[in-house]
Amino acid sequence: MAGQLRFAVLGPVRAWRDDAELDLGTPLQRSILAMLLLREGRAVTPNELIDAVWGEEAPPRALGALRTYVSRLRTALEPDRSPRTPPQLLTSVGKGYALRLPDDAFDLARFEKAAHACESARKAGDAARAAETLREALAWWSGEPLAGAVGPYAESQRERLLERRIAAVETLMDLDLELGRHAEVISELMVLTADHPLRERLRAQLMLAYYRCGRQAEALNVFTDTRNALIEELGIDPGAELTELHRRVLAADPTLAYVTKARPAPEEHAEPTPVVEMPKPAQLPAAVTDFTGRKALVNRLLNQLGVADGVPIAAICGIGGVGKTTLAVHVAHLLHDTFPDGQLYADLRGYGREPTPPETALAAFLRALGIPVDVIPDGLADRAALFRSLLGDRRMLVLLDNARDADQVEHLLPGAPGCAALITSRGKLADLPAARLLDLDVMEPDEALALFSAVAGPERVAAERAAAMDVVAACGFLPLAVRIVAARLASRPSWTVASLVPRLADERRRLDELKIGNLAVSATFALGYGQLDPRQARAFRLLSLPNGTDISTPAAAAVLDLSPVETEDVLESMVDVSLLEAPAPGRYRFHDLLRLFARRQAEDTETPEARHQALRRLLGFYLGSARAAHRLAYEGSKVADNLTVIGTRGHTFGSADESVAWLAAEADDLFAMLGQIAEEASHGGPEAGRGSRHEPAAEIRADLPAAADLLVAMEPLLEAGAFAREFDLRTRALIEAGDDPTRLRARYVRGRMLFGVNRLAEADQEFRESLQIAERTGDHALLGETYNALGVVIGRLGRHPEALDWFGRATKVYRELGNLAGEALVLSYSARDLLLLGRAADAVAVSEQGLQIFGEIGSGPGVARARYHLGVVLSYVGRLNEAVVHHAECLEFFRASNQKVWEQRVCNRLATTLTKAERFQEAARHAEQALQVSREITHPYGEAQSLTALGKALRGLGSRTRSRDALEKALDLFIRLGSAEADDVRKLLADRVET
Repeated sequence: MAGQLRFAVLGPVRAWRDDAELDLGTPLQRSILAMLLLREGRAVTPNELIDAVWGEEAPPRALGALRTYVSRLRTALEPDRSPRTPPQLLTSVGKGYALRLPDDAFDLARFEKAAHACESARKAGDAARAAETLREALAWWSGEPLAGAVGPYAESQRERLLERRIAAVETLMDLDLELGRHAEVISELMVLTADHPLRERLRAQLMLAYYRCGRQAEALNVFTDTRNALIEELGIDPGAELTELHRRVLAADPTLAYVTKARPAPEEHAEPTPVVEMPKPAQLPAAVTDFTGRKALVNRLLNQLGVADGVPIAAICGIGGVGKTTLAVHVAHLLHDTFPDGQLYADLRGYGREPTPPETALAAFLRALGIPVDVIPDGLADRAALFRSLLGDRRMLVLLDNARDADQVEHLLPGAPGCAALITSRGKLADLPAARLLDLDVMEPDEALALFSAVAGPERVAAERAAAMDVVAACGFLPLAVRIVAARLASRPSWTVASLVPRLADERRRLDELKIGNLAVSATFALGYGQLDPRQARAFRLLSLPNGTDISTPAAAAVLDLSPVETEDVLESMVDVSLLEAPAPGRYRFHDLLRLFARRQAEDTETPEARHQALRRLLGFYLGSARAAHRLAYEGSKVADNLTVIGTRGHTFGSADESVAWLAAEADDLFAMLGQIAEEASHGGPEAGRGSRHEPAAEIRADLPAAADLLVAMEPLLEAGAFAREFDLRTRALIEAGDDPTRLRARYVRGRMLFGVNRLAEADQEFRESLQIAERTGDHALLGETYNALGVVIGRLGRHPEALDWFGRATKVYRELGNLAGEALVLSYSARDLLLLGRAADAVAVSEQGLQIFGEIGSGPGVARARYHLGVVLSYVGRLNEAVVHHAECLEFFRASNQKVWEQRVCNRLATTLTKAERFQEAARHAEQALQVSREITHPYGEAQSLTALGKALRGLGSRTRSRDALEKALDLFIRLGSAEADDVRKLLADRVET
């Protein structure tokens, strides 16, 4: 199999082939892989994996699911393997599985190997080497271990690994103190003790570091704080070791002081070595006095560049203005003592009009090293050879700033051990041999706020902290932008921090606000944009037009009107020069400010027609894909057949699960597309901010019906339950902006959304509004759906005869259209009203008929919904075991397709039926699952239902206090929602009091 595999658990569970990250799938798949990794090649039985991943909540078909996940992992790890070829990595051993890892492919194994080497060096008396080795080992950690993995095994192993890491950190602190680095470790120990306030070893190390720095009072305060924390949290005093250290600090014990180890005396009769005085260059730019944040990255670079063996090379890459040079210069100054023979610096101007040739940079280096101008060779190769020769017995640091590519820097690198090179570049420099790459991101919010405060003035910012956070957020946490806006504030005493917020709120003016003197964010971005070829530049401009947070490769291909392969090539080349980010395989995004810059270039370069067509192609792609998803999610429904088709073809899907998963993954971008069309149609197109360049309003308004059709095609997301707010906002916007066809669809979808959150009266109103438009305009595309929806809502409002009338109208429309799925759906929905009208036999009959029709037309989603309704009816008439079977079957379908609303409903109904059957333990379990899902999707009505079911089940179990607590919470929710179910819960609580 081509490519080198790497695995990581010391942070998120991840895997790479070479530099490409693999898609490991769901959290359950990652959990299975994590267990196999941690077993280090030993076989794991299926039962062990099931217990590890699911624990006591394992589903009935867990073994089948496990096999599916293992198969998917094998495909991810060995994508080129023939089906007839046995797997080489994730192998079957007996009835179990084992993961055979290549050498050094696992970050935990590398960590343990380095930690063992540290212990060996420490035993040999080489504390410096031990500390370096252990610091390298700790660099493998990248956050909370096993992040993304779930289940009991992951939880227990996560605790073990966290303990292993902090123990290694404690050992490193001991080594640093042994080496006399007490001043350097104080800040690190302060952070560690804040994170782990009850670890006495860390507290003792901080006390000793303070004491050795002459800060006895602070050392004693550490003991006092520790004692208070231990008493408050655990009710105990500090242990003997910490108490003894406290006593020695109080007594100013001289043995606590650091004693420098004596070096061996030189031989008495050795001849002195002649010393040749050579220049000691110190070319680094001045250190930034207000350098802020980046602590982990600083430590990482110090560790990488401070090693004694070889020639360490670190390359910092990132977008313009992200602080590459600032970070590099800061680290270089910190390494002053590590490289006592000097520091060389060259600004290679890689993104300027005239990049510095390597020959020119070498000539400057040679002059700084004492070589006369007339002796410097002419050719690049000769200059590079002389440069490396001069550095052969020196310890020097070379800082190469603003490199364009690997060709520009490869001759400027030292070749002898003891030297190091630090490079900054907007390009990734992935082809630079032996370089350790660091992709520099924007600052964390707190870091950006600290930088803003340092430049603008701490007191001034502290008084308006909330406004200051809004300002740095508008800067996209980009250091250059933060520094510029802070400098503007500092130079204008009459301004407040809050006065900056509206200045930066207008996206079309924001870049103009981000400049002061010779500093400007736009100018920095322009350097990178100027290096793009025409195809890249066009992609840069057009991809900035959609409002989505990111974009997939197929969607980008639609915008650019290119094939997916061509599109990926262009986008990856832009990632390489840091003008795009790739947050996940196959997805791309702009930094916020870079997007504004790109849009400005689009407005200056692309015609309004070209900009509109790019967005229309994207709309067509989204609509085509969503139509295909709707068709599978509501198999047999005719709704998708009546939606608009725009030229661009969308995704095709192999299953309903796959289609719904695509909708969920693209949801943010789909909603952003809808909002963008509604906004631009309402305002006559996006104004360019300079002149009157904006889209023709008529063309944009013509897109509104297609946008409304996209909204309808996104109906399956309503079943996920997590997008009610987004549907609320987008339906409102389209209703306000649109014509009759647009309002018809938007009101219909809005009614569906309102029904899902139990706002029945409002749902009734929306469906009636859409019905009026459909009848007035003769639009029958959604007529049957609206009749059917009104029947459901009216039935829930308790007007059952009227509900049956609406269902009859829906059936008539469906029959005229030849829509069997619609007829089956009406039969299933009408059963509830028949029951409540006392027609139980009819309710059972129509439910069974609806299930039969869905089965005959092969609609999996329809069968699942029909089973749900049939289960409700069977439970009502006392056929409890049959009801449980039907509900268990459809629950498996809804869970597999991530339909959270339906999952909550089925779990709730199962709890109700099992309570009737006096299977209270199972009932409580399903009620708790329903409650968990309700809270996950923020569904108050479902939460109240679930609490009611839970209360009934707990009452059957004899848990009187817990039962009453659940019912009281349900009552409170029903009252706040204005639901009639509140009276039923009051009766239950009253019954409890009486009994």
